[in-house]
Amino acid sequence: MRAARLIKMVLLLQSRPSMTAAELARELEVSERTITRDALALSEAGVPVYADRGRAGGYRLIGGYRTRLTGLARSEAEALFLSGVPGALREMGLDDAASAARLKVSAALIPSLRDAPDSAAQRFHLDAPGWYQEPGTPELLPLLAEAVWEDRLVSARYRRADGEPQREVERELAPYGLVLKAGVWYLCARAGESVRVYRVDRFTAVELGDDRFVRDEDFDLPAFWEERAAQFARSLLRAEVVVRLTEAGARGLPYVTDRAAARDALEAAGAPDAEGRVTVTLPVESEEVAYGQLLGLGPEAEVVAPASLRALFAQAADRMAALYGARSQR
Repeated sequence: MRAARLIKMVLLLQSRPSMTAAELARELEVSERTITRDALALSEAGVPVYADRGRAGGYRLIGGYRTRLTGLARSEAEALFLSGVPGALREMGLDDAASAARLKVSAALIPSLRDAPDSAAQRFHLDAPGWYQEPGTPELLPLLAEAVWEDRLVSARYRRADGEPQREVERELAPYGLVLKAGVWYLCARAGESVRVYRVDRFTAVELGDDRFVRDEDFDLPAFWEERAAQFARSLLRAEVVVRLTEAGARGLPYVTDRAAARDALEAAGAPDAEGRVTVTLPVESEEVAYGQLLGLGPEAEVVAPASLRALFAQAADRMAALYGARSQR
């Protein structure tokens, strides 16, 4: 542990002109007294660490000293490619590896380029979860991430989805990859002869096996996820509604319901009628879901069918007319 800290301290000093004891203590998560002892240990080992005294003082390397410890380990190199998603790295337990990789890269850069990491970080940031959601980190995510990195087989217990029998099933899985979608983690893993998708927060137990599996070289995680995500989205649309839309309603439809379904429905619609409205047949998840979605279009959308959904909108219109009509008379 101390050896790793000393290496990190040298890399920090190599990447910057100088650092105060407080700055080093904050970066290395130790006390300033520990920094003093570590600086002395480095000096005794032949690393030219110099301490400037006074209020503006700090530690620096003298004589253009360059360490040869900047070679990246595999875990650090892999984590570096994910450094644009710091939250995901932290949740998978890879933030230390990414931090070490960034320090090694910074130490290897020429002085005029050493501000590049900070410059990029201040200009681009990824916030994966959707709005109005409290992101949660599944407890077993770091263990599954380890299995994914090392191609380790796992024995797992998995809780079925809502609506299915609430019981756990046991699976032997070859974990191919992890996907973060709208703040939710998914595991793509081979079970038997097929690759399936599992929500990480539904795993109740994971045990890493000693054996490693051989990856299918033709497996493409981004392509697999894109296809499965499209299949999943289509599988949810089990009902249809017929809607008449004004021009504004047609523009707003993709923003209140499934975008692909809205686009296809609008492309298949005929010419506008005498009132300038187009009639579309829209696939939806259910009448209840469609009710909540299409309400957002207000008077720009008229539900034609099914009759039960039209009746719900008529009731909503009556309630709103009574509400606003009563208020306008006050």
